[in-house]
Amino acid sequence: MEASALKTLMDDCMKPYVPEFKSEAMIEGELHVEMQDLLRDFDDNPAVMDIKLGVRTYLEDEITKGKDKLRNDMYKKMIEVDPNEPTAEEHLQLAITKPRYMQWRESISSSSTMGFRIEGIKSTDNKVNTDYKTIRTMEQVTASLRKFIDHDNHIVKEKLLDCLKCVREAIEASDFFKSHEVIGSSLLFVYDSHDQAGVWVIDFGKTVPLPDGITITHRLPWRLGNHEDGYLWGLDNLISVWEKF
Repeated sequence: MEASALKTLMDDCMKPYVPEFKSEAMIEGELHVEMQDLLRDFDDNPAVMDIKLGVRTYLEDEITKGKDKLRNDMYKKMIEVDPNEPTAEEHLQLAITKPRYMQWRESISSSSTMGFRIEGIKSTDNKVNTDYKTIRTMEQVTASLRKFIDHDNHIVKEKLLDCLKCVREAIEASDFFKSHEVIGSSLLFVYDSHDQAGVWVIDFGKTVPLPDGITITHRLPWRLGNHEDGYLWGLDNLISVWEKF
């Protein structure tokens, strides 16, 4: 799906805002995709942030396909974050279903409240933080975004805000986004000590064409069957937060 999406996007107005597709090859039975190195034009230690957009990171058919299969690995992931979340029955089984985990995972993060969540931040001193699983409120999100910008760098903040607005404008005009459900995709933020800055849309591994007869806004609330992903709703909220801090 990643290769197919990127190849299609090379002929879309989103082309400047996604990694350039280079080639694909089967190596030992696995498909490998070569794409643009988005960090190539920055200095050696750029700051990098991954923000996942949308209200969910699972496709609709994942809800139905995995509803009966109990998984111990999903249970372990849940109790690592909140040992009190599983029900008494789930504790006895030492297992939960994948849909149960995925829907709970979104509910404890800002994905459910704002349509986006911070996945990880690497600062210019190479420190990496991925402890954002339970960041949910406006105040928590704003504080985390502030930490991404070294010394409250106004130039970088404005450049990244301009990039976000350009990405939103392109998505709203994109034929690709009009015809696809975009799930699990992220925004990659990068800036360096020379105040070079950019934002790209990445990760199209779960992006699928919409079923015949279905259209979505990327802004309306999701309910099973309507295929809304909340992508633009999350981007709207992210821009609003960015403007205020």
